[in-house]
Amino acid sequence: MKTPLLAFAAPFLLLSASFPARADDAKPLYENNFEHTDAGKVPDDFLVLDGGFAVKEEGGNKFLELPGAPLDTYGVVFGPTVKTDVALTGRIKGTKNGRRFPAFGIGLNGQGGYRLQVSPGKGTLELYKGDESVASVPYAWKSGEWVWLRLQILKAGDAWKLEGKIWLPGETEPAQASVSYEDKKEPNAGRASIWGSPYATTPIDYDDLTVKSIGPGK
Repeated sequence: MKTPLLAFAAPFLLLSASFPARADDAKPLYENNFEHTDAGKVPDDFLVLDGGFAVKEEGGNKFLELPGAPLDTYGVVFGPTVKTDVALTGRIKGTKNGRRFPAFGIGLNGQGGYRLQVSPGKGTLELYKGDESVASVPYAWKSGEWVWLRLQILKAGDAWKLEGKIWLPGETEPAQASVSYEDKKEPNAGRASIWGSPYATTPIDYDDLTVKSIGPGK
């Protein structure tokens, strides 16, 4: 007597369905592409720490813009308050002015938390803890081009591992981190953030911000 193939297939299907979704398939905790915010304003759920951030529209696309003056460091926090096992992705565009360059990045764990920063004046991609640069790698930034940034924090044994990535639109997100750092001190819970220092006196643009849970079963 032949056993129907379905007798073997059904348990396999049930087992497959029980597997957790991949992190990249998880529903975002937060996302914003600024398409639902009026030009000249900021989203209602954004907390502007300082700076004249405002939504702009160009070529049918909306994005958040930090003006090129005055010269200082400015930021915005947004999304849920989280501590670990989370990733923030967004794209940013800056422009040089002669020999002057902007600096910009994305952050996790609140205003004094961690930041992944593109520092064209130094020719580096850096990880910051608060105001201290804790890791850096060389990076050849191109003026006027959007770049994707991803910053994640994950509990790893008795430490917390920070990983940052950078890539250009049209490229595949790198499989490996571009820069990383391990912190033995437990981080504070906080919201995601974006940062900008318009040292070139030119605007810095931000778009497509997404916060996702990562880690096993997320």
